[in-house]
Amino acid sequence: MESLVLAGMILILIVLLMGKEYLNSRTFQKRTLEQIYQSYGRPSERVYKAGEMEHIKKYCLRHQDPLQIDDITWNDLNMDTIYQKINVSCSAAGDEYLYHRLRTPLCDVEKMTEWEAQIAYFMEHEEERHLVQKVCHNLGRMGRYSLQEYIENLDILGERKNAAYLLGDVLIFGCIGAMFVSLPVGIAALLIVLCHNIIGYFKEYKQIEPYITSFRYINRMLDAAQQLGKKKIAGIAVEQERLVECYQQMKSFIRNSYLIVYVEKGNGNPLSIVLDYLRMLFYLDLIQFNNALRAVRGHLAEIDEMVTLIGKIETAVVIGSYRNSLEGGYCVPVIRFEKDADKHMVIDHLYHPMLSDPVKNSIDTRKGVLLTGSNASGKSTFLRATALNAVLAQTIHTCLARRYEAPFFRIYSSMSLKDDLAGGQSYYMVEIKSIKRILDQTKRAQKEHGYVLCFVDEVLRGTNTVERIAASAQIMKMFAQGNVICFAATHDVELTKLLEQEYVNYHFEERIEAEDVFFPYTLMPGPATTRNAIALLKVLGYDEQIIREAETMAERFLLEGKWP
Repeated sequence: MESLVLAGMILILIVLLMGKEYLNSRTFQKRTLEQIYQSYGRPSERVYKAGEMEHIKKYCLRHQDPLQIDDITWNDLNMDTIYQKINVSCSAAGDEYLYHRLRTPLCDVEKMTEWEAQIAYFMEHEEERHLVQKVCHNLGRMGRYSLQEYIENLDILGERKNAAYLLGDVLIFGCIGAMFVSLPVGIAALLIVLCHNIIGYFKEYKQIEPYITSFRYINRMLDAAQQLGKKKIAGIAVEQERLVECYQQMKSFIRNSYLIVYVEKGNGNPLSIVLDYLRMLFYLDLIQFNNALRAVRGHLAEIDEMVTLIGKIETAVVIGSYRNSLEGGYCVPVIRFEKDADKHMVIDHLYHPMLSDPVKNSIDTRKGVLLTGSNASGKSTFLRATALNAVLAQTIHTCLARRYEAPFFRIYSSMSLKDDLAGGQSYYMVEIKSIKRILDQTKRAQKEHGYVLCFVDEVLRGTNTVERIAASAQIMKMFAQGNVICFAATHDVELTKLLEQEYVNYHFEERIEAEDVFFPYTLMPGPATTRNAIALLKVLGYDEQIIREAETMAERFLLEGKWP
C-alpha cells in the first residue's frame, strides 16, 4: 500500500512539473507573439551571425533568373545591409524568400499588381497579419544550415534500407525466446545483440542526425500550411489552396516521421528517457527516418513550393512593416513594362534609407546623367540612392521617394570595385571587365527591345589621365546609345564638354565658410564650376608652402596647358 501511495505521489509530481513547464511555455509564447505584433512598422533589430547570409542566399541560388541583380551591383549597393534593415521575418522561409525577392525583379504588370495587392492587404487587415506572423513564428528557423543545403546533400545518404534494422529487432526477440530454452545462453546472446544494436545505432544516427533537423522543419512547414489553410484569407486565396494541396500530398511523410519529428531525444522527461532506450535498441527512429527519407525524395517539388508560398506570404507582411517604418516616406512606383516604352525616368524627393537625416533630391531625365563635384560632396551617395530606389521599385514595389515613374530596367553598376590580388588582376583590369559586362547587356537589351539602367562611379579611374578621358568619352557615348540610361560620376571636367550632347550635366558642390567646409548635398543643374580641392587642404591645416605651390602650378597649367 505504501509503495502505491509513493508511486502515486511521484506520478502527481511528474504531472505537476510537466503542467508547469507547459504553462511557462505558453506564457513565453504569448509574450513573444505580442512583441512580434508590436514590432510591426519598426526597423529590424536582428543581429546576424557570421556566415548567416551565405546560408540565407541558398534559396535564391536554387531559383536563378536571368534578370536577377548580379553580384557586383548587389555589393555596390550594400544590399546585404539593406536586406538586414528590411527583414523582420520570423521564419527561415521568410528570410530566404525576402532575399530572393530583393534580388529578383518582377518583370510583368500582372505579377507586380498581384504582389502589391498582397502587401496592401496585410497592411490593412491586422487579424490576418497576426495569423501569418504567429504561424511563421511557430515555423521558426533551421539553425546553422538552410533547408536548401540539406536538400542538395540528400544524395550523400544513398539508398537506405530497413532490412538490417529489422533483423536486429528479430534477433532481440529471438534471444528472449531462447531464455525459455536455456536462460544463461539466452541472456548472453541478448547482451551481445543489445551491444551490437546500440553501437550500430550510434554509428548510423551520427550520419542522419543533421537531416533530422531538416525533417523537423519540413514537418513544421506542413503544420504551417495546414494552419494557413484553415481560415479563408482573401489576399492569399491562391497560395492557401496550393499549401493545402501540398499538405495532402505529403501525408505519407507525416505518418513516417512521428518519432524523429515530435519526440525530442534527451530532453530529461522520464518517458522520453525510456523511449530513447527503446529507439536505440530497436532502431525505431532509424527505420522511421528511412521511410521519411523516401517520402521527402518523392516530394521535393512540394517542399520547394511550400518554402516559396510561405516565404512569399510572410514577405508581403514584412514589406508592409518596412513601409510603415520609413520616416522619410515612400511611394508605390509606376513602372512601364511594355517593350519600347517611353524612356522617361522621374524620381521625386528620393533618399537613401541608411542615412539618418537624408537630403532628398529629384531627377527627371530621358537620357544619361553626368555628375561632377568634389570628393564627399554627395555624388556617390546620389548614384547609390538612385540605383537602390530602382531596385526596390522593381522588386518589393516600394520606392523611398515621393514619386517614381520609369520603364522596367535591367539594372547594373560599377562603383565599389577592388583589385583582385588573389587572381593577380589590377584595379584597372577589374574595372574594364566590370564595364564590359554592362556594355554586353546593353547590346542584349537593344535586341530584346528592353532597357538598361547603369551606374558608374569614376569611369576608368585606374589609368592615366589622357587615356582615361579618351576611353571614358567613347564608353559613355556607347552607353548613351539605344535603350540605356547611364548615371556616371567623374572628376574629369573635360567629359562635361565632350559629352554635353549625350548627357545632362548635374553637380554637387561644397561651401567653404569660416575656415570650415560645408556640404549641402543638393543636386544642382550644370557641370561643377569651382575648384576647391586645394582650398580644402588649407581648411584641414596643410602647410602654407604646399598650398601656395599647388595653386601656382594649377594656374600655370590652366593658362599654358602643360605642367612646369
